[in-house]
Amino acid sequence: PASVVQDLHIHTTFSTGDDSVVPEQTVEFIAQFRHAEILGISDHLKYISGNNFTEYKNTLRAHDFYVGTEVDGAKEAGSAAELDLDYYIYHCRDKTEDYRGAEKLLLTEKPVIIAHPLKLQTDLNRVPSSCLIEINNRYIWRSNWRTELAPFRSRFGFVISSDAHQPHWLNQTIARHVALELRIKEALLFPLTV
Repeated sequence: PASVVQDLHIHTTFSTGDDSVVPEQTVEFIAQFRHAEILGISDHLKYISGNNFTEYKNTLRAHDFYVGTEVDGAKEAGSAAELDLDYYIYHCRDKTEDYRGAEKLLLTEKPVIIAHPLKLQTDLNRVPSSCLIEINNRYIWRSNWRTELAPFRSRFGFVISSDAHQPHWLNQTIARHVALELRIKEALLFPLTV
């Protein structure tokens, strides 16, 4: 049985240039392990775009995963918006163009999840309220999350993620603790599997 309800921020060996991704972190491995009821893969856009996208999408669909991508700010938002994706994991640094990039992705009417906003120093006051805010296991413990996220509990929906690049990262223990402490209810973006 799945140990968590939803995990949409997972990397695989499709992220060929990311040194944190190990060879064992394959789509097939994650499909076998199925640690969450709602699963999505969001490899980096720069590694899945172009000729690789069809293979990426077909591989994920064959394993019943939602198809996402991690978009590195405004410079990639236009390209990402053109792809047939279910959702976006978005890097929004504190730059006007990155906030505009989030707005561009929202025009697709697909969920836009602001990835690790405290690490990227995102000004949550400037993020459109229809975006979702990610609490992820990889980075949340490195910040003063009580002070920085608590004021935004009622403004945004929140998504809990692993940001797994390796098999032993496929958990959300710290992120779920943070959400519990902040009394944040996780937003489920897709239907639960039966």
